[in-house]
Amino acid sequence: MTVLDPNLNADSSATRSKKLPRQRAHALRVEPMMALEWSHAIEPAGAAGIATAPAQTRRAWIHRADEQQVLTLYRAVGGNAPAPWWLRALDRGRLPSRAAGFAVEDEVSDLLASRPGWVFVPWATEGEVGYWEYVPSESGVYGPAEPTTVQFTDRHPGWVDLIPAHRGPGLRRPVEFTPAELREQIDDLENIA
Repeated sequence: MTVLDPNLNADSSATRSKKLPRQRAHALRVEPMMALEWSHAIEPAGAAGIATAPAQTRRAWIHRADEQQVLTLYRAVGGNAPAPWWLRALDRGRLPSRAAGFAVEDEVSDLLASRPGWVFVPWATEGEVGYWEYVPSESGVYGPAEPTTVQFTDRHPGWVDLIPAHRGPGLRRPVEFTPAELREQIDDLENIA
């Protein structure tokens, strides 16, 4: 993008005040910053509402623009740029398309939204898809806990991590799932929580 200075030297020397310094005759050049361009690309468009599933959060340029353009910009910004799991997987050739990533999110959402106790949390880290929490797992005999959480990931080809409810110190360790495995084991997972 180029922005030009107004040509303040164009007026005649007779009408120009002798007190004003003469402006340089060259243009000011402003280059776009890739990080700023990327932040606009991942920013949701339209009015913000409370999303109850990942599909309702797909309002950014990265969700609508040509897939190849999205990949090109992501690669130009660099691998540390905030991005949804499916874009990182697509960039590494692990996912065939953005639509395949959306299908994973939708399959998990169809399962969890139909079950009592599961709530979609749309505010994840910048650029990332939200996650699902199993609310009944937040409290228990030993007091409050971090709830059982289902989140999307590009760490493995199953694309789903289940993080069991956790109380006390220590790290929560994700358990790798596919959407099909999650569907098969959801009753048992809810009973454990």
